[in-house]
Amino acid sequence: MRTNFDFTPYRRSTVGFDRLFDLLETSARGDGDGYPPFDIVREGDDNYRIMLAVAGFRPDEIEIVAQQNLLTVAGRKTDEDDGRHYLHRGIATRSFERRFQLADFVEVRSASFEHGLLTIQLQRVVPEAMKPRRIEIAPSAAQPSGEPPEDDRKAA
Repeated sequence: MRTNFDFTPYRRSTVGFDRLFDLLETSARGDGDGYPPFDIVREGDDNYRIMLAVAGFRPDEIEIVAQQNLLTVAGRKTDEDDGRHYLHRGIATRSFERRFQLADFVEVRSASFEHGLLTIQLQRVVPEAMKPRRIEIAPSAAQPSGEPPEDDRKAA
């Protein structure tokens, strides 16, 4: 069964929606093996939190990069020989890279690492110029409010 969808007809008949179609095509492909597991929590109208389970990594082995509408979290385990002989290794320590598409005006506020969880705080900050504003309608200077125009008075 084919699970991908072809957006080519829509791309031909729309203008300016390339980024949206790219996001849809990327999400349809999936994210590989799903490592490391993560949660995304909405904490209010404009606040979000991403939590990644990165057990076995130290904070200096994790890199967080935010650039235009893209958040990338990468973990690179340093090759250390700790002298241990593992009979079973269930805690994954393989390198990873997880990408998150961010909506417009979403900014990374902070990141913390505690008990094997990496927490990234996000906030949507809409510039004042982009917020809706109410425009008051002023009465016309040539016509005082409540009085009919001069042409209407002469006709009467």
